[in-house]
Amino acid sequence: MSMTDPISDMLARIKNAQGVRKRSVSMPASGIKAAIAAVLKDEGYIRDFRVEGEGVKKTLSIDLKYVEGRGVIDRLDRFSKPGRRRYYGKDEIPRVLNGLGVAIISTSNGVMTDARARAAGQGGEVLCLVA
Repeated sequence: MSMTDPISDMLARIKNAQGVRKRSVSMPASGIKAAIAAVLKDEGYIRDFRVEGEGVKKTLSIDLKYVEGRGVIDRLDRFSKPGRRRYYGKDEIPRVLNGLGVAIISTSNGVMTDARARAAGQGGEVLCLVA
């Protein structure tokens, strides 16, 4: 069975695992998923991530982060979807909760946060919103 939106699947797995207070969650790996996980780690939303295995059987494992029993991630929403891609220029990139959250953007220079994209003068596809 093929998956039409692997990024949405990744975000749903993270939300569901955090909802039942799992320490980690694993999923099939891809380059874009690893890049999103790297941004989440850099921004302090997850503890760590690792890609395990070789070839087609690679697995992405994400260690979730909790503070006083609550998950650090309150909101994790897919923004651009396969049926409706959403691209924004450097001046049009949406702000999440007036800067308290992060938009993860796929640019020509890689996957980065909205703040880094604005600073680099890059626009791109807004993949998801995190708060």
